[in-house]
Amino acid sequence: MSIVTVQLGQCGNQTGHEVFSALCSDIRGTHGLCSKKENESYRDSCKERFFCEEESGVPIARAVLVDMEPKVISQTLSMAARSGHWKYNSHSHFCQKQGSGNNWANGYSVHGPRHKEAIMNLVQKEAEKCDRLGGFFTIMSMAGGTGSGLGAFVTQCLRDAFPTSFVLNHVIWPYGTGEVIVQNYNSVLTLSHLYQSSDALLVHENDVIHKICAQLMNIKQISFKDVNQVIAHQLGSIFQPTHAAGEGSGYSRNPLGDLMETLVPHPEFKLLGLRNIPQMPENSLAYSTFSWPGLIKHLRQMLIANAKMEEGIDWQVRPPHPGSSIPSTNKPLHFNTSIANLVILRGKDVHGVDLGSFQDPSLYTSWLNPQDAFNAWKTPRAFNKYEKSASLVSNSQFLLKPLDSIVGKAWNMFASKAYLHQYTKFGIQEEDFLDCFTTLEQVISSYTNL
Repeated sequence: MSIVTVQLGQCGNQTGHEVFSALCSDIRGTHGLCSKKENESYRDSCKERFFCEEESGVPIARAVLVDMEPKVISQTLSMAARSGHWKYNSHSHFCQKQGSGNNWANGYSVHGPRHKEAIMNLVQKEAEKCDRLGGFFTIMSMAGGTGSGLGAFVTQCLRDAFPTSFVLNHVIWPYGTGEVIVQNYNSVLTLSHLYQSSDALLVHENDVIHKICAQLMNIKQISFKDVNQVIAHQLGSIFQPTHAAGEGSGYSRNPLGDLMETLVPHPEFKLLGLRNIPQMPENSLAYSTFSWPGLIKHLRQMLIANAKMEEGIDWQVRPPHPGSSIPSTNKPLHFNTSIANLVILRGKDVHGVDLGSFQDPSLYTSWLNPQDAFNAWKTPRAFNKYEKSASLVSNSQFLLKPLDSIVGKAWNMFASKAYLHQYTKFGIQEEDFLDCFTTLEQVISSYTNL
């Protein structure tokens, strides 16, 4: 089944480009460490998902690019074409002359309705090229105007136009220190709207990725490109083909559907976080060896201690003892309770790996059976030059702190009516803000009470 990617705004288009580059370099690599037959079916499966073939043999990304200013899109199109390995369809993009000025309301209430028909026509054309449409993957940031405001609007349109398709939003969480004075408003508006229309939100935090670039990748002067490449690597590690448990030899058919089925058991809980190990500069790979038990042990501790990377994990955090009837308010400090987890293993000897430690009932909320809450996907095909790599997609309390902080900061500004006039002039009223705060307070409370 194929996935149509919708890249929205500057951040969405730059990240989207890196995602397709990462997927393409992975399937072109001969480093599969697996049989030729396995490598070919992996390659075919990836191409069916993300690319369509052209007569010239250059794969074309199944993507629609949307931005309210032309610069980033024209750079993105030409960079892809120059690579010679893949490209975008030259007609699948939409841009205008003036941006949204970091104003969510401008993107959502003005640009969205005005350009809805043009954008949705492009999406419809891409969807019609798929033999079987698995769903939509949107990439956007929360802080700006186009990605967030127009992104929320387009997500609603996707939901209306394709009621039975899956919609997964990839959302890039702004730096805590801030790039835009109104980023907390924009974030609150984006998240609450996406919560209504999306099937799940897969979140990357800029601060976390920045740390990975500095501490694990040893990059001295970190650019957006570096950050986006780490995000793309992590996304590739979950979207490239795998075998779901008990699924014979074929690669799983519908990646988006499988993700939702394993990770979103209830519509109140749809925030997904992603961890990936190991991560290191390419030139260090030759000198590193990893064992599965070591990787799994680290990944599990990253989950329960809510660590974002394998460095600086708090090893003191332990799950509560089963059978202890402590009410949930007295849970051990900093323990991250999960609703559902998915572990994806790629590379050598994956089939003998013991994942029993992830089936521990104390990791999960009491209302789900641990057998249902945990899933594993595996493939002997290595990913992006890593002999062994493991990813964890988790529906857990990992975003509680950042979410609480963003809602708190936005509420303080709202209470003093700061910058509200910039939103009301585009038709977003105080009641709309209050509805959004209510939606997110409910999400915070649901995750807190796990």
